[in-house]
Amino acid sequence: MFGLTKSNQSRAQFEALVAPWFDALYASALRLTRNERNAEDLVQDTVMRAWRFFEKFEKGTNFRAWIFKILTNTFINNYRRNTRERSLQDESERQSVEARFFSSDVTEQTQNPEEYLLDRVMSADVLKAIDGLSIDFRMVVILADLQEFSYKEIAEILDVPVGTVMSRLFRGRKQLQKVLLAREAENPGSTIDLSAYRERKKLA
Repeated sequence: MFGLTKSNQSRAQFEALVAPWFDALYASALRLTRNERNAEDLVQDTVMRAWRFFEKFEKGTNFRAWIFKILTNTFINNYRRNTRERSLQDESERQSVEARFFSSDVTEQTQNPEEYLLDRVMSADVLKAIDGLSIDFRMVVILADLQEFSYKEIAEILDVPVGTVMSRLFRGRKQLQKVLLAREAENPGSTIDLSAYRERKKLA
């Protein structure tokens, strides 16, 4: 699968760990890069880097957090300075991205049913609003609200204090709320209230 030379056993172990998270990695990469091709490249580079350093992964620990740390570091190091920060302008490309992000054929394969539900109910307006956040706010919103990492996990992924995560998440959500309220006023019923959705999940 990866064209690599390590033992077949190690490769099989790696593939078994990474396969369930391909969709989540791609969804997050797409929100970070805001471009389908760059998202695919980011995921590919992430997987290759993860394989390269797989021997350093401590078995029995949180593989999901480990590989998302590689994803965010790869983005920051290689893509942040090279990727144009813009929304998708080509309509056919936009439809392709939305189709992939919302496709039940893709998301039903995920191991996290809550993630699947969030992907299905979140409107294009919400995703567009997330795309409009600055990179620091966007990363914590993606990790917290799309991938549902804890504050502690996000702090470890981004190498920042938990307090910084909480501050960025609060400010990012406030910016999202402002944008979504404006869009809701223009087009009632067009968006999902993220805070209400999170509260409903807590009560479920």
